[in-house]
Amino acid sequence: MGTSHYHLYFERCDAKRNMARFYAVSIEQDLFGRILLCRRWGRLRTFGQEKLEPFDSEDEALRHMLALCRAKRHRGYRPVQTWRG
Repeated sequence: MGTSHYHLYFERCDAKRNMARFYAVSIEQDLFGRILLCRRWGRLRTFGQEKLEPFDSEDEALRHMLALCRAKRHRGYRPVQTWRG
């Protein structure tokens, strides 16, 4: 992967439902040169859970990342400019 880095962070808060969640996704390269889609999610102000998915190319990982982000926006998550996860 070149110099491009992708990081997106979303939050969903609803006080009536006691909901305060985050969803963070990024594309990174591991020490062996593999392209990884890194996802973290959970309750705000916690580390949450994490899942790493390997991909053959950065383009493939980016397409999957954008599909995940569209799904989260559809469920009510909104992008936040600062990475707080």
